[in-house]
Amino acid sequence: MLNQDVKLGVIGCGKMASAILGGVIKNNFLNPSNIFIYDVNSDASIKLSEKFNFNAVFSIDEISKNSNVLLLATKPFVFLDVMNELKKYYNNQLVLSILAGIKIEKYLSVINDIKIARIMPNTPALVNEAMSAVCSNDKKSLEFAYNFMSNCGRVIKTTEDKMDVITALSGSGPAFYFKIIELLAKSASKLGLSNDEALMLSAQTALGSAKMIFENDFKVDELIKNVTTPGGCTAVGNDVLNNSDIDKIFDKTIKDTMQKAIELGS
Repeated sequence: MLNQDVKLGVIGCGKMASAILGGVIKNNFLNPSNIFIYDVNSDASIKLSEKFNFNAVFSIDEISKNSNVLLLATKPFVFLDVMNELKKYYNNQLVLSILAGIKIEKYLSVINDIKIARIMPNTPALVNEAMSAVCSNDKKSLEFAYNFMSNCGRVIKTTEDKMDVITALSGSGPAFYFKIIELLAKSASKLGLSNDEALMLSAQTALGSAKMIFENDFKVDELIKNVTTPGGCTAVGNDVLNNSDIDKIFDKTIKDTMQKAIELGS
C-alpha cells in the first residue's frame, strides 16, 4: 500500500541503504518522488537518485526540510558528527537508524525529544531476502519500522538488549554463511568437482536447507534425523562435526562479533 503521506529522507547512500530502498520501491510502499537522499559523497547520492528517480539533495538541512521520516544509514563512527548536524534542523521526524551498536539513549543524549527506531538489517536485502530486527521505545515508531523493513524480507520486533547479539547473528551472519558455503565447496572441489559446480551445489543446498527449516516449524533436530540413515554417509559426516570443536568456534564467532557491536556503541 502506497504511503503518500510519508516523505523519507535518507542520510547515507551505501549498499545497505540502496538495498532497503530497492525493496521499498519494488513493493510500492513509498513514492519515489517522496524520497530525498543525501550522502557526503555527492556522486553516491546522484547515482542512487538516477537509479530510482529519487531526489538528490546536498545537505542535512535540505533533507530535514523535505522529510517527515529519516533513514540514518551512515557508518557508526560518524554518528556524532551526523547527529550534531541533524540537531540543528531536526523537526520531530521519526528517525530509523541502521547503525550497529548505537543505543537509543545515545540518540536521546544528542536530541532529547527524538523519535527513534533501531533497525538491524542484513545484506540479503539486496535480493529481497533480508532478516531484520527492529526495536523502539515508542510503539507507533516500532510499527512503522516493522512495516518499512517488511518490504525487504522477514522482520522481528525485539528489545534493545538483544540487538547486539542479533547484529552478530543476522547482521554479520551472511559473511559467516558465505564462508561455510565456500569451505564446503572447496573441500568438494579437491575431490574432483570444478569450483563452479561445487559452489552451485553448496549454495543451493544451503538455500534449500534453510527453506526446509521455515517449512518445518524450526525443528532442526528432526530435519537432521530425517536426512541421516544410521551407518550411512550422512551419519559419518555428522560424527566428524560432532567430534570436532565446531560448536566452540561458532560460540567464539558470535561472542566476539557481539562484543564489537557493543564497543561500537560505547
